[in-house]
Amino acid sequence: MIVALAEVGTYVVNVESDIAISPRTRMPRRLPHGVAFWVVGLTYLVTMATSAAPSPLYPIYQSNWGFSSTTLTVVFAVYALALLAALLTVGGLSDHVGRKPILVGSVALLVVSLLLFIVADGVAGLIAARIVQGLAAGAAIGAMNAAVVDLQPSNTAGPLVNSVAPSLGLASGALGAGLLVQLAPAPTVLVYAMLIGALVVLAVALAFLPETSALRGVESKRHLARLVLPRMAVPADIRTPFLLIVPALVATWSLGGFHLSLGSSIIRSVFGIDNHIIGGLESFALFFSGSLAAAFVRHRTPRTVMIAGALVLATGVAISLVAVSTSIVALYFIGTAVAGAGWGSAFLGAMRTLGAIVPAADRGSMFATTFAISYLAFSLPAVVGGFAVHLFGLEQTALAYGGFVILLAMISAVGFGITSRRERSRSSPIEGAGNFPDAEVSTGV
Repeated sequence: MIVALAEVGTYVVNVESDIAISPRTRMPRRLPHGVAFWVVGLTYLVTMATSAAPSPLYPIYQSNWGFSSTTLTVVFAVYALALLAALLTVGGLSDHVGRKPILVGSVALLVVSLLLFIVADGVAGLIAARIVQGLAAGAAIGAMNAAVVDLQPSNTAGPLVNSVAPSLGLASGALGAGLLVQLAPAPTVLVYAMLIGALVVLAVALAFLPETSALRGVESKRHLARLVLPRMAVPADIRTPFLLIVPALVATWSLGGFHLSLGSSIIRSVFGIDNHIIGGLESFALFFSGSLAAAFVRHRTPRTVMIAGALVLATGVAISLVAVSTSIVALYFIGTAVAGAGWGSAFLGAMRTLGAIVPAADRGSMFATTFAISYLAFSLPAVVGGFAVHLFGLEQTALAYGGFVILLAMISAVGFGITSRRERSRSSPIEGAGNFPDAEVSTGV
Protein backbone atom coordinates (compact mmCIF):
# COMPACT_ATOMS: atom_id res chain seq x y z
CA MET A 1 0.00 0.00 0.00
CA ILE A 2 2.79 2.40 0.93
CA VAL A 3 4.72 1.86 -2.29
CA ALA A 4 1.55 2.22 -4.34
CA LEU A 5 0.65 5.50 -2.69
CA ALA A 6 4.16 6.83 -3.21
CA GLU A 7 4.14 5.85 -6.88
CA VAL A 8 0.72 7.46 -7.37
CA GLY A 9 1.99 10.59 -5.66
CA THR A 10 5.08 10.72 -7.88
CA TYR A 11 2.84 10.28 -10.94
CA VAL A 12 0.64 13.18 -9.81
CA VAL A 13 3.70 15.40 -9.38
CA ASN A 14 4.98 14.50 -12.83
CA VAL A 15 1.59 15.06 -14.46
CA GLU A 16 1.14 18.44 -12.82
CA SER A 17 4.67 19.43 -13.83
CA ASP A 18 3.90 18.49 -17.44
CA ILE A 19 0.70 20.51 -17.31
CA ALA A 20 2.57 23.53 -15.96
CA ILE A 21 5.04 23.58 -18.86
CA SER A 22 2.51 22.91 -21.60
CA PRO A 23 0.24 25.92 -22.16
CA ARG A 24 -1.91 24.04 -24.68
CA THR A 25 -2.73 21.35 -22.12
CA ARG A 26 -6.13 21.83 -20.54
CA MET A 27 -5.94 22.02 -16.75
CA PRO A 28 -7.93 19.31 -14.94
CA ARG A 29 -10.90 20.57 -12.95
CA ARG A 30 -10.17 21.21 -9.27
CA LEU A 31 -12.41 22.08 -6.35
CA PRO A 32 -12.13 25.68 -5.11
CA HIS A 33 -10.06 25.89 -1.93
CA GLY A 34 -13.06 26.85 0.18
CA VAL A 35 -15.07 23.81 -0.98
CA ALA A 36 -12.04 21.53 -0.71
CA PHE A 37 -11.53 22.64 2.90
CA TRP A 38 -15.00 21.41 3.86
CA VAL A 39 -14.67 18.21 1.84
CA VAL A 40 -11.50 17.29 3.75
CA GLY A 41 -13.10 18.31 7.05
CA LEU A 42 -16.17 16.14 6.34
CA THR A 43 -13.91 13.25 5.34
CA TYR A 44 -12.12 13.64 8.66
CA LEU A 45 -15.45 13.57 10.53
CA VAL A 46 -16.70 10.45 8.72
CA THR A 47 -13.36 8.70 9.22
CA MET A 48 -13.65 9.25 12.97
CA ALA A 49 -17.31 8.20 12.91
CA THR A 50 -16.25 4.82 11.51
CA SER A 51 -13.92 4.46 14.50
CA ALA A 52 -16.75 4.87 17.03
CA ALA A 53 -19.48 3.06 15.09
CA PRO A 54 -18.57 -0.46 16.31
CA SER A 55 -18.78 0.55 20.00
CA PRO A 56 -22.59 0.26 20.42
CA LEU A 57 -22.38 -3.02 18.48
CA TYR A 58 -19.92 -4.62 20.91
CA PRO A 59 -22.65 -5.91 23.29
CA ILE A 60 -24.28 -7.65 20.30
CA TYR A 61 -20.96 -9.20 19.29
CA GLN A 62 -20.36 -10.29 22.90
CA SER A 63 -23.80 -11.87 23.08
CA ASN A 64 -23.40 -13.65 19.75
CA TRP A 65 -19.82 -14.82 20.18
CA GLY A 66 -19.44 -14.98 23.97
CA PHE A 67 -16.17 -13.11 24.58
CA SER A 68 -15.08 -11.30 27.75
CA SER A 69 -14.57 -7.61 28.60
CA THR A 70 -10.81 -8.19 28.35
CA THR A 71 -11.22 -9.47 24.79
CA LEU A 72 -13.44 -6.48 24.09
CA THR A 73 -10.72 -4.00 25.03
CA VAL A 74 -8.25 -5.94 22.87
CA VAL A 75 -10.65 -5.65 19.91
CA PHE A 76 -10.88 -1.95 20.61
CA ALA A 77 -7.14 -1.47 21.09
CA VAL A 78 -5.91 -3.22 17.95
CA TYR A 79 -7.54 -0.43 15.95
CA ALA A 80 -5.59 2.23 17.81
CA LEU A 81 -2.33 0.28 17.64
CA ALA A 82 -2.72 -0.28 13.88
CA LEU A 83 -3.51 3.41 13.50
CA LEU A 84 -0.40 4.23 15.50
CA ALA A 85 1.75 2.00 13.29
CA ALA A 86 0.42 3.74 10.16
CA LEU A 87 0.96 7.18 11.66
CA LEU A 88 4.58 6.39 12.52
CA THR A 89 5.34 5.07 9.03
CA VAL A 90 3.21 6.78 6.37
CA GLY A 91 1.80 9.60 8.52
CA GLY A 92 4.20 12.18 7.07
CA LEU A 93 4.32 10.78 3.55
CA SER A 94 1.86 13.36 2.23
CA ASP A 95 4.60 16.01 2.65
CA HIS A 96 6.50 14.16 -0.09
CA VAL A 97 3.95 12.58 -2.48
CA GLY A 98 0.95 14.85 -1.94
CA ARG A 99 -2.14 15.01 0.25
CA LYS A 100 -4.59 13.78 -2.40
CA PRO A 101 -3.15 10.32 -3.23
CA ILE A 102 -2.78 9.52 0.48
CA LEU A 103 -6.36 10.60 1.22
CA VAL A 104 -7.96 8.77 -1.71
CA GLY A 105 -5.97 5.59 -1.02
CA SER A 106 -6.81 5.71 2.69
CA VAL A 107 -10.54 6.14 2.08
CA ALA A 108 -10.49 3.16 -0.29
CA LEU A 109 -8.78 1.04 2.39
CA LEU A 110 -11.33 2.23 4.96
CA VAL A 111 -14.13 0.93 2.71
CA VAL A 112 -12.38 -2.46 2.64
CA SER A 113 -12.32 -2.50 6.45
CA LEU A 114 -16.07 -1.83 6.66
CA LEU A 115 -16.71 -4.71 4.25
CA LEU A 116 -14.67 -6.92 6.59
CA PHE A 117 -16.93 -5.88 9.48
CA ILE A 118 -19.99 -6.95 7.46
CA VAL A 119 -18.62 -10.43 6.71
CA ALA A 120 -17.02 -11.02 10.15
CA ASP A 121 -18.33 -14.17 11.84
CA GLY A 122 -16.23 -14.21 15.01
CA VAL A 123 -13.63 -12.40 17.12
CA ALA A 124 -10.86 -13.08 14.57
CA GLY A 125 -12.86 -11.38 11.82
CA LEU A 126 -13.65 -8.47 14.10
CA ILE A 127 -9.98 -8.01 14.95
CA ALA A 128 -8.99 -8.19 11.27
CA ALA A 129 -11.54 -5.50 10.39
CA ARG A 130 -10.32 -3.26 13.21
CA ILE A 131 -6.69 -3.63 12.12
CA VAL A 132 -7.43 -2.64 8.51
CA GLN A 133 -9.62 0.21 9.77
CA GLY A 134 -6.79 1.46 11.98
CA LEU A 135 -4.25 1.30 9.15
CA ALA A 136 -6.56 3.29 6.88
CA ALA A 137 -7.30 5.97 9.48
CA GLY A 138 -3.65 6.24 10.49
CA ALA A 139 -2.54 6.76 6.92
CA ALA A 140 -5.15 9.50 6.47
CA ILE A 141 -4.94 11.50 9.71
CA GLY A 142 -1.62 13.26 9.12
CA ALA A 143 -2.64 14.20 5.58
CA MET A 144 -6.12 15.33 6.65
CA ASN A 145 -4.82 17.59 9.41
CA ALA A 146 -2.20 19.09 7.12
CA ALA A 147 -4.67 19.58 4.24
CA VAL A 148 -7.20 21.29 6.53
CA VAL A 149 -4.57 23.81 7.63
CA ASP A 150 -3.29 24.23 4.06
CA LEU A 151 -6.80 24.99 2.77
CA GLN A 152 -8.19 26.96 5.72
CA PRO A 153 -10.08 30.14 4.78
CA SER A 154 -9.02 31.87 8.01
CA ASN A 155 -6.36 31.47 10.70
CA THR A 156 -8.79 29.91 13.19
CA ALA A 157 -10.78 27.68 10.82
CA GLY A 158 -8.12 24.97 10.36
CA PRO A 159 -7.33 24.33 14.03
CA LEU A 160 -11.05 24.44 14.85
CA VAL A 161 -11.90 21.75 12.28
CA ASN A 162 -8.88 19.65 13.30
CA SER A 163 -10.03 19.68 16.93
CA VAL A 164 -13.79 19.41 16.35
CA ALA A 165 -13.80 16.74 13.61
CA PRO A 166 -12.41 13.95 15.84
CA SER A 167 -14.79 14.63 18.73
CA LEU A 168 -17.86 15.32 16.56
CA GLY A 169 -17.09 12.31 14.38
CA LEU A 170 -16.72 10.01 17.40
CA ALA A 171 -19.94 11.43 18.87
CA SER A 172 -22.00 11.02 15.71
CA GLY A 173 -20.60 7.55 15.02
CA ALA A 174 -21.42 6.30 18.52
CA LEU A 175 -24.91 7.83 18.67
CA GLY A 176 -25.85 6.95 15.09
CA ALA A 177 -24.82 3.33 15.54
CA GLY A 178 -26.62 3.19 18.89
CA LEU A 179 -29.85 4.39 17.29
CA LEU A 180 -29.58 1.86 14.48
CA VAL A 181 -28.85 -0.96 16.93
CA GLN A 182 -31.96 -0.13 18.97
CA LEU A 183 -34.37 0.80 16.20
CA ALA A 184 -33.28 -0.64 12.83
CA PRO A 185 -33.02 -4.18 11.46
CA ALA A 186 -29.67 -5.89 10.87
CA PRO A 187 -27.54 -3.17 12.54
CA THR A 188 -24.31 -5.16 12.12
CA VAL A 189 -24.77 -4.70 8.36
CA LEU A 190 -26.72 -1.45 8.07
CA VAL A 191 -24.28 0.65 10.14
CA TYR A 192 -21.34 -0.23 7.92
CA ALA A 193 -23.30 -0.08 4.66
CA MET A 194 -24.34 3.51 5.35
CA LEU A 195 -20.75 4.50 6.16
CA ILE A 196 -19.52 2.85 2.96
CA GLY A 197 -21.98 4.93 0.93
CA ALA A 198 -20.75 8.15 2.54
CA LEU A 199 -17.09 7.25 1.98
CA VAL A 200 -17.62 6.42 -1.70
CA VAL A 201 -19.15 9.86 -2.30
CA LEU A 202 -16.28 11.53 -0.43
CA ALA A 203 -13.67 9.56 -2.37
CA VAL A 204 -15.08 10.92 -5.63
CA ALA A 205 -14.94 14.47 -4.25
CA LEU A 206 -11.36 13.97 -2.99
CA ALA A 207 -10.27 13.03 -6.51
CA PHE A 208 -10.82 16.69 -7.45
CA LEU A 209 -8.92 18.08 -4.47
CA PRO A 210 -6.28 20.75 -5.26
CA GLU A 211 -2.81 19.62 -4.21
CA THR A 212 -1.37 21.75 -1.39
CA SER A 213 1.63 19.70 -0.28
CA ALA A 214 5.19 20.94 -0.65
CA LEU A 215 5.69 17.80 -2.80
CA ARG A 216 9.26 17.05 -1.80
CA GLY A 217 9.04 13.88 -3.89
CA VAL A 218 10.47 10.39 -3.47
CA GLU A 219 13.86 10.07 -5.11
CA SER A 220 14.26 6.29 -4.95
CA LYS A 221 13.09 3.13 -3.22
CA ARG A 222 15.87 3.64 -0.67
CA HIS A 223 14.58 7.15 -0.01
CA LEU A 224 11.04 5.76 0.39
CA ALA A 225 12.33 3.15 2.85
CA ARG A 226 13.90 5.91 4.94
CA LEU A 227 10.69 7.93 4.86
CA VAL A 228 8.56 5.08 6.19
CA LEU A 229 10.90 4.06 9.00
CA PRO A 230 8.86 4.36 12.23
CA ARG A 231 9.73 7.65 13.89
CA MET A 232 8.27 10.48 15.92
CA ALA A 233 9.70 13.77 14.72
CA VAL A 234 9.42 17.05 16.63
CA PRO A 235 11.39 20.05 15.30
CA ALA A 236 13.93 21.20 17.90
CA ASP A 237 12.62 24.76 18.16
CA ILE A 238 9.11 23.68 19.24
CA ARG A 239 9.97 20.84 21.63
CA THR A 240 9.40 22.84 24.81
CA PRO A 241 5.81 23.85 24.01
CA PHE A 242 5.11 20.41 22.60
CA LEU A 243 6.23 18.64 25.79
CA LEU A 244 3.81 20.76 27.81
CA ILE A 245 1.01 19.81 25.41
CA VAL A 246 1.62 16.06 25.78
CA PRO A 247 -0.02 15.55 29.24
CA ALA A 248 -3.21 17.19 27.95
CA LEU A 249 -3.17 14.96 24.85
CA VAL A 250 -2.75 11.83 26.98
CA ALA A 251 -5.47 12.90 29.44
CA THR A 252 -8.06 13.67 26.75
CA TRP A 253 -7.46 10.69 24.49
CA SER A 254 -7.10 8.12 27.27
CA LEU A 255 -10.47 9.29 28.60
CA GLY A 256 -11.99 8.94 25.13
CA GLY A 257 -10.55 5.45 24.76
CA PHE A 258 -12.03 4.37 28.08
CA HIS A 259 -15.50 5.63 27.17
CA LEU A 260 -15.50 4.00 23.74
CA SER A 261 -14.23 0.64 25.02
CA LEU A 262 -16.01 0.28 28.38
CA GLY A 263 -18.59 3.09 28.45
CA SER A 264 -21.47 0.84 27.37
CA SER A 265 -20.44 -1.72 30.00
CA ILE A 266 -20.54 0.97 32.71
CA ILE A 267 -24.06 1.99 31.70
CA ARG A 268 -25.20 -1.62 31.76
CA SER A 269 -23.30 -2.98 34.78
CA VAL A 270 -22.91 -0.01 37.15
CA PHE A 271 -26.24 1.73 36.45
CA GLY A 272 -28.29 -1.30 35.36
CA ILE A 273 -29.48 0.23 32.06
CA ASP A 274 -29.65 -2.23 29.17
CA ASN A 275 -30.48 0.15 26.31
CA HIS A 276 -28.26 0.63 23.27
CA ILE A 277 -29.39 4.21 22.69
CA ILE A 278 -28.38 5.17 26.24
CA GLY A 279 -25.08 3.38 25.68
CA GLY A 280 -24.50 5.43 22.54
CA LEU A 281 -25.49 8.63 24.35
CA GLU A 282 -22.78 7.97 26.91
CA SER A 283 -20.03 8.44 24.31
CA PHE A 284 -22.05 11.09 22.47
CA ALA A 285 -22.24 13.24 25.63
CA LEU A 286 -18.44 13.25 25.94
CA PHE A 287 -17.55 14.02 22.36
CA PHE A 288 -20.43 16.28 21.36
CA SER A 289 -19.91 18.57 24.35
CA GLY A 290 -16.27 18.69 23.32
CA SER A 291 -17.26 19.92 19.86
CA LEU A 292 -19.54 22.61 21.30
CA ALA A 293 -16.87 23.78 23.74
CA ALA A 294 -14.25 24.01 20.99
CA ALA A 295 -16.56 26.12 18.86
CA PHE A 296 -17.37 28.38 21.83
CA VAL A 297 -13.75 29.12 22.82
CA ARG A 298 -12.23 29.20 19.33
CA HIS A 299 -11.47 32.95 19.45
CA ARG A 300 -9.75 32.89 22.84
CA THR A 301 -5.96 32.61 23.18
CA PRO A 302 -4.49 29.07 22.95
CA ARG A 303 -2.83 29.39 26.36
CA THR A 304 -6.10 30.31 28.09
CA VAL A 305 -7.99 27.57 26.28
CA MET A 306 -5.43 24.93 27.26
CA ILE A 307 -5.40 25.83 30.96
CA ALA A 308 -9.19 26.19 31.25
CA GLY A 309 -9.77 23.01 29.23
CA ALA A 310 -7.49 20.92 31.43
CA LEU A 311 -9.18 22.21 34.61
CA VAL A 312 -12.69 21.60 33.25
CA LEU A 313 -11.66 18.12 32.13
CA ALA A 314 -10.42 17.25 35.63
CA THR A 315 -13.61 18.63 37.19
CA GLY A 316 -15.86 16.64 34.87
CA VAL A 317 -14.01 13.37 35.51
CA ALA A 318 -14.25 13.98 39.27
CA ILE A 319 -18.04 14.43 38.96
CA SER A 320 -18.27 11.20 36.95
CA LEU A 321 -16.33 9.30 39.62
CA VAL A 322 -18.74 10.51 42.31
CA ALA A 323 -21.60 9.32 40.10
CA VAL A 324 -20.04 5.87 39.67
CA SER A 325 -19.55 5.58 43.45
CA THR A 326 -23.15 6.60 44.18
CA SER A 327 -24.78 4.94 41.12
CA ILE A 328 -26.49 8.20 40.07
CA VAL A 329 -26.76 7.98 36.29
CA ALA A 330 -27.91 11.60 35.75
CA LEU A 331 -24.84 12.87 37.61
CA TYR A 332 -22.67 10.55 35.52
CA PHE A 333 -23.95 12.10 32.28
CA ILE A 334 -23.41 15.61 33.69
CA GLY A 335 -19.82 14.74 34.59
CA THR A 336 -19.25 13.16 31.19
CA ALA A 337 -20.53 16.28 29.40
CA VAL A 338 -18.35 18.56 31.57
CA ALA A 339 -15.30 16.36 30.93
CA GLY A 340 -16.09 16.48 27.21
CA ALA A 341 -16.12 20.28 27.29
CA GLY A 342 -12.64 20.13 28.82
CA TRP A 343 -11.58 17.62 26.16
CA GLY A 344 -12.67 19.88 23.31
CA SER A 345 -11.13 23.02 24.78
CA ALA A 346 -7.79 21.46 25.69
CA PHE A 347 -7.44 19.73 22.34
CA LEU A 348 -8.35 22.88 20.43
CA GLY A 349 -5.70 24.80 22.37
CA ALA A 350 -3.15 22.15 21.44
CA MET A 351 -4.05 22.19 17.74
CA ARG A 352 -4.05 25.99 17.54
CA THR A 353 -0.65 26.15 19.19
CA LEU A 354 0.80 23.59 16.80
CA GLY A 355 -0.85 25.18 13.78
CA ALA A 356 0.77 28.50 14.66
CA ILE A 357 4.33 27.30 15.31
CA VAL A 358 4.89 24.32 12.97
CA PRO A 359 6.47 25.19 9.57
CA ALA A 360 4.28 24.36 6.58
CA ALA A 361 6.77 21.82 5.19
CA ASP A 362 6.67 19.82 8.45
CA ARG A 363 2.91 19.81 9.06
CA GLY A 364 2.22 16.28 7.83
CA SER A 365 4.92 14.67 9.98
CA MET A 366 4.25 16.91 13.00
CA PHE A 367 0.51 16.21 13.03
CA ALA A 368 1.27 12.52 12.54
CA THR A 369 3.52 12.60 15.63
CA THR A 370 0.84 14.44 17.61
CA PHE A 371 -1.80 11.86 16.76
CA ALA A 372 0.62 8.98 17.30
CA ILE A 373 0.94 10.09 20.91
CA SER A 374 -2.81 10.69 21.12
CA TYR A 375 -3.71 7.23 19.83
CA LEU A 376 -1.11 5.54 21.99
CA ALA A 377 -2.95 7.15 24.90
CA PHE A 378 -6.24 6.14 23.26
CA SER A 379 -5.33 2.44 23.23
CA LEU A 380 -2.86 1.33 25.89
CA PRO A 381 -4.65 2.67 28.99
CA ALA A 382 -7.89 1.13 27.70
CA VAL A 383 -6.19 -2.27 27.37
CA VAL A 384 -4.79 -1.95 30.89
CA GLY A 385 -8.29 -0.97 32.03
CA GLY A 386 -9.74 -4.08 30.39
CA PHE A 387 -7.37 -6.35 32.29
CA ALA A 388 -7.99 -4.39 35.49
CA VAL A 389 -11.74 -4.96 35.12
CA HIS A 390 -11.08 -8.69 35.19
CA LEU A 391 -8.95 -8.39 38.34
CA PHE A 392 -10.60 -5.61 40.35
CA GLY A 393 -14.05 -5.06 38.85
CA LEU A 394 -15.49 -2.36 36.65
CA GLU A 395 -16.24 0.22 39.35
CA GLN A 396 -12.78 0.13 40.93
CA THR A 397 -11.14 0.28 37.51
CA ALA A 398 -13.22 3.31 36.54
CA LEU A 399 -12.22 5.11 39.76
CA ALA A 400 -8.50 4.42 39.27
CA TYR A 401 -8.63 5.32 35.58
CA GLY A 402 -10.39 8.58 36.34
CA GLY A 403 -7.77 9.49 38.93
CA PHE A 404 -5.05 8.93 36.33
CA VAL A 405 -6.80 11.28 33.89
CA ILE A 406 -7.28 13.96 36.56
CA LEU A 407 -3.57 13.84 37.47
CA LEU A 408 -2.45 14.32 33.86
CA ALA A 409 -4.90 17.18 33.27
CA MET A 410 -3.64 18.99 36.36
CA ILE A 411 0.00 18.52 35.28
CA SER A 412 -0.82 20.20 31.96
CA ALA A 413 -2.72 23.06 33.62
CA VAL A 414 0.08 23.70 36.11
CA GLY A 415 2.73 23.56 33.37
CA PHE A 416 0.91 26.13 31.27
CA GLY A 417 0.28 28.30 34.32
CA ILE A 418 3.98 28.36 35.23
CA THR A 419 4.88 29.23 31.64
CA SER A 420 2.37 32.09 31.67
CA ARG A 421 3.76 33.59 34.87
CA ARG A 422 7.35 33.36 33.61
CA GLU A 423 6.49 35.14 30.37
CA ARG A 424 4.57 37.86 32.19
CA SER A 425 7.56 38.41 34.48
CA ARG A 426 9.70 39.03 31.39
CA SER A 427 7.27 41.76 30.32
CA SER A 428 7.01 40.47 26.75
CA PRO A 429 6.57 37.00 25.26
CA ILE A 430 9.55 35.32 23.67
CA GLU A 431 8.99 34.24 20.12
CA GLY A 432 10.10 30.77 19.17
CA ALA A 433 10.97 27.89 21.44
CA GLY A 434 8.91 27.63 24.56
CA ASN A 435 6.47 30.39 23.61
CA PHE A 436 2.74 29.74 23.39
CA PRO A 437 1.28 32.32 21.01
CA ASP A 438 -1.44 34.53 22.44
CA ALA A 439 -2.39 35.64 18.92
CA GLU A 440 -2.84 33.42 15.95
CA VAL A 441 -0.04 33.22 13.45
CA SER A 442 -1.07 32.74 9.85
CA THR A 443 -0.70 29.11 8.81
CA GLY A 444 -2.18 29.35 5.34
CA VAL A 445 -0.21 28.45 2.29
